[in-house]
Amino acid sequence: MKPIDLETISLVLIPIIANVFFFRGIKYSSIIAGILEIILSLTLFINLPIISSYFYITRITWYFIIMVSSIYLLSVVFSHNYLKGEKTKISEREYFALLNFFASSMFFTLIINNLGLMWVGIEATTASTVILVITEGTETAIEAGWRYIIIVSAGVTFAFISVILVYYGLHSLQVSSILGTHYSLVLQLASAIALLGFGTKVGVFPVNTWLPDAHSESPAPVSALFSGVLLPVALYVLYIVYQISPLPMLYSAFSIVSIIIASISMASQTNFKRLFAYSTIENMNLALLGFVTGSIIGAIILLIAHAFGKAGAFYSSGSIFRMVGSKKIDEYGLWKLKFIPYSLLLSSLAVTGTPPFGTFVGEFLILSALLKFSIAEFALLIPFIAIAFISINSHISRMIFKGDKNLKEDNLMGIISLISSLISLAIGLFLIWWL
Repeated sequence: MKPIDLETISLVLIPIIANVFFFRGIKYSSIIAGILEIILSLTLFINLPIISSYFYITRITWYFIIMVSSIYLLSVVFSHNYLKGEKTKISEREYFALLNFFASSMFFTLIINNLGLMWVGIEATTASTVILVITEGTETAIEAGWRYIIIVSAGVTFAFISVILVYYGLHSLQVSSILGTHYSLVLQLASAIALLGFGTKVGVFPVNTWLPDAHSESPAPVSALFSGVLLPVALYVLYIVYQISPLPMLYSAFSIVSIIIASISMASQTNFKRLFAYSTIENMNLALLGFVTGSIIGAIILLIAHAFGKAGAFYSSGSIFRMVGSKKIDEYGLWKLKFIPYSLLLSSLAVTGTPPFGTFVGEFLILSALLKFSIAEFALLIPFIAIAFISINSHISRMIFKGDKNLKEDNLMGIISLISSLISLAIGLFLIWWL
């Protein structure tokens, strides 16, 4: 095995090795693993593309890898204080062990040069996260975990059928050899079923009903990993299948319907974590529209900026939940705090595509491509993007600027939240200056 292959497989192994310290110091070994993953991800960029019989990493893949490693590190550090003094269904050691397996399975999905093994990686993310969903141990969390495993397992079963059909049509699952446009009926069927199967993890309507429940009931760092990187990893696999047999009209139709449903749902939300969960559905389907309409750069920019913005939103949400003991959208008077009002406001602006955040640049490129693809779909979509923008920012403004409660925040969690949201802003400022 070449040195670069050893470096690549280390992405998968490092979080697992961190679990060797399960009985003593797993919190700290997980932080070290997160730092090492960032370093490895950056060094991989020098050797791109990495294509062998085992691994398939292009420039596009690398963007997803850097997303996963960044949010993994931020979530591990945030978890350090988030779990302090909390009564949880699982122990702190078990929590960090599952978090590490979760990260490892996402890295495996991204680097492997086999569509069948990508499916295995997506299935592994389900196995490693279902217990994380019920960490807080409430009846609502247990119900959300049950819905998550039932709906996602059914979806991944359909995804497996699509993988079988790809193998039947091409007699291979090696990504580097099967990529290319094919128009056989078998592969078109595989692509349509993949939209339903892998689309379950992406958040495509109507198989997205698990998402608001799981995201809202999971601990904040887990919600950040779900929204920020797990869904984009599933979207990456769906995009691989889409490249094999494109069905642009079908994919765009489902994306637009998903965005419409999510936008309408945001307007009536009373739970701030569910509010951000529906926002994730909107953003993932906008990114899917980008891939469908050929705005690959727009989709990648949107996903990266959204990963940091949405992570910041869930970190802020977790801090608020720890302070007030509720997930209800209410008048908390957060403006008096040191970090949370800024991180919550910035992350809300980020996930709604406000200029000059990176999400704005991504959405602008995607909508420009959509205008060329279909004027009717563009005209239909714009009002619902506006509804999503108004809904989130009006709800969040109420939480920040109204009320007069005396709250005390955790400085570390507040700083992590603010850093994450500022990265999304920095991405946008850099791109606007560069472009």
